[in-house]
Amino acid sequence: MGRSDKVPRYLPYYWTTSEVFSLRGQTLFFRSTSAIFGKIGRLPSEEVTLQLVRSKCMPIVLYRLECFSVAKADIKSLDFAVTRFLVKVKLTRTTNIDVIEECKLFFNFLLPSEMLEIRRAKFECKLMNCSNVLNYFGLSL
Repeated sequence: MGRSDKVPRYLPYYWTTSEVFSLRGQTLFFRSTSAIFGKIGRLPSEEVTLQLVRSKCMPIVLYRLECFSVAKADIKSLDFAVTRFLVKVKLTRTTNIDVIEECKLFFNFLLPSEMLEIRRAKFECKLMNCSNVLNYFGLSL
C-alpha cells in the first residue's frame, strides 16, 4: 500500500515524494465538464462549450499548480484528457491529430501543459517582484 493509497479519494492532489506533487487531474477535468454538460446540455455551439471549459474547468484543474513541482506524467495525462474531450465534443469528431491541432489553434484553446507554463512564468515573475517573500527567505536581488 503506497502513500497515495492512504489519501482520501476526494482529494485531487497528493504528495508522491518529498518534492513531487501529484494530482488526479483527469477526474477533476471530467467531473467539471460533466457538470457543465449537465447544466447546458449538448446543444450549445462549439464556441460556447470551449469557452465554458476554458473559463470554468481549467481553473479548477490547474488551481495553484504553478506553485508546485508536478510529475510530467500527470501533466501529460491532463493533456490527453483534454485532447480526448476535444475528440468527443462535436468540435472535431475525428481522431486525426492534425485536425485537432487546427481546431485548437482556430479556437485559441490551450492544453493544460501550455496553460501551466504561462501560469508558472507569471507566478515566478510575481515572486521575484515581491520583496516580502524574498526578505522572509533571506534573499535579495
